Amino acid sequence: MDPTSLLLPNSLQNAAVLTIVLAFAGYLVTFLSSRMLARRTDMLKLVNMRLNEFYGPLYVASQAGNIAYRSLLKKQGKTQSEPILDSEMKEWVLWMTTIFMPLNDIREKIIIEKAYLIVEEQMPHCLLDFVTHVVGYKAVLSKWAEGDYSERRSTIGWPPEFDSYVTRSYNALKAQQTHLLHGSAWQIYHRLFGRKRG
Repeated sequence: MDPTSLLLPNSLQNAAVLTIVLAFAGYLVTFLSSRMLARRTDMLKLVNMRLNEFYGPLYVASQAGNIAYRSLLKKQGKTQSEPILDSEMKEWVLWMTTIFMPLNDIREKIIIEKAYLIVEEQMPHCLLDFVTHVVGYKAVLSKWAEGDYSERRSTIGWPPEFDSYVTRSYNALKAQQTHLLHGSAWQIYHRLFGRKRG
């Protein structure tokens, strides 16, 4: 009896078991990587929606409003709008009705209609405060339309944390979008070589 004939079935069995284990491991790796890719795709889709439909437009409207507000103050030689003097009232009404309120209306509409895209689980107070600030100005503008200029500003003040919230959220989502689009290898490359240019 040849001793190699006894070993041959064992080595065939080992090869068969190894093939099955490798096939299963390959399937498992494929399944897990497909699942991770699907999750990454879903997360990227959500981040893109938040940027395109909520935080992006909110950020642009807020930046435009801030630039316009600083421009008006510079034109008037002031560092803050209060008090609004009688001599400044005509220009204040013009800027409020043609620049500030249209931008406020855009932001208010975004907040009300796209609230489901907010990153936090609870509605941030600064967004609610902003909407109530705008509602207060709508009452003021209605009085102005009737010729009553006794009120010059909304009785509900501008929420001081609104602009920083919008900027912070926008920047965080842009960073998350970049990470999801480019992955870890690109991040490492960018950190090592990206800053050395220029």
